[in-house]
Amino acid sequence: MPAPKTFIGLPAATLDRLEHPRIVVLGASEASPYTVGERSHSGDAPAALRKASAQFGASLGQYDFDLDATMFPNKDDKRGCVDAGDVPTNSWDAAGNRARITATVRAVLDAGAVPILLGGDDSVPIPALAAFQGRPPLTILQIDAHVDWADVLQGNPVGYGSTMRRVAEYPWVAHMVQVGIRGLGSGEAWQHDDARAWGSHLISSYALHEQGCAAALDHIAPGADVFISIDCDGIDPAVLPAVNMPTPGGLSYEDMIRLLKGVAAKARIAGLALVEYVPSRDDRHMMSGLVAARIAAVTMGLVLGSD
Repeated sequence: MPAPKTFIGLPAATLDRLEHPRIVVLGASEASPYTVGERSHSGDAPAALRKASAQFGASLGQYDFDLDATMFPNKDDKRGCVDAGDVPTNSWDAAGNRARITATVRAVLDAGAVPILLGGDDSVPIPALAAFQGRPPLTILQIDAHVDWADVLQGNPVGYGSTMRRVAEYPWVAHMVQVGIRGLGSGEAWQHDDARAWGSHLISSYALHEQGCAAALDHIAPGADVFISIDCDGIDPAVLPAVNMPTPGGLSYEDMIRLLKGVAAKARIAGLALVEYVPSRDDRHMMSGLVAARIAAVTMGLVLGSD
C-alpha cells in the first residue's frame, strides 16, 4: 500500500501515538452545513491542499525568503511536525462533526502541540476553538472579507456566517481583530455594531493598505496567544480566486506574510485554521491551492522559529 500523502511531506501520525510533537496538521472538511446532507463546497480542500503543497514541500531545505530562515535545514528532520490526517466528518451529522473536531484539536493541545487545521468551510473554526477551553485567554486574528457576526442563518446558529459571533461567546476568547473586510456580504449594520460593541477591531482592507500591518498588529498585546483564522476570501481574488464568495480587493500574498511575521514577532501563534479554499474553482495548476498551502507552511515555519 502506498504511503499516505501528507502536507509538505511530513511524517504521518495518529493521535493516539503522538510523540512530543511541536506542530500537528489536521484536515476537517466541514462542520455545520446549512443544508443537511449537502457536502461542503470546501469538502475536498484538505486533500487538495496536501497535493498543492507537494509543489514546494521537497524544497523546504532551501532558504525561504518568506521566512527569512530555512524551515527544515536537515531534510530528514521535520522538527516535530507531523500530519495526523483528517477528522472524520459527515454532512448528515453536524453535531458529530463539531464534537469530533473539538476532541481532535483538544488532543493536539494536550500533546503540547500547535494545531494547523486545513479546512473545510468557515464553520470549522467554531468547534476548533472550543477545544481551547481551560487554556490561557486567546486573541483571535481573523483574515476575511466578511465580518461573520450573523446570529442565526437559515435556522443554523453555527454555520459559516456566524463564526466570529459564536467564537466571541467563548469565555476564553478575550480579544478579536478582524482584517480584510470589504464589499458586500458582511450582513446588516447591526452585526458590525455588535462586533464593535463586543470589542472586536474591524480593520478594512482599505485601512490595512493605507496604514500597513500596524493597523491590525497594534491591537494584539505583546506575548498574547493568537489563534489565526484565515478565510481564503480575505485574500485578493487576483491572488487566490478559488473561493466560495470572491470579493474584489483584499490582502496580497505579501500582506499575508507581513501580517503573520508581525504576529510571530510580537506574540505566540497558538493555532491556525485555513478555510474556504474551493478546489473545484481552482485552475489545473492549483495556483490558489499553492498560495493557500504556502501560507499554512509559512505559519508553521514561524511557529518553529519562535520555539
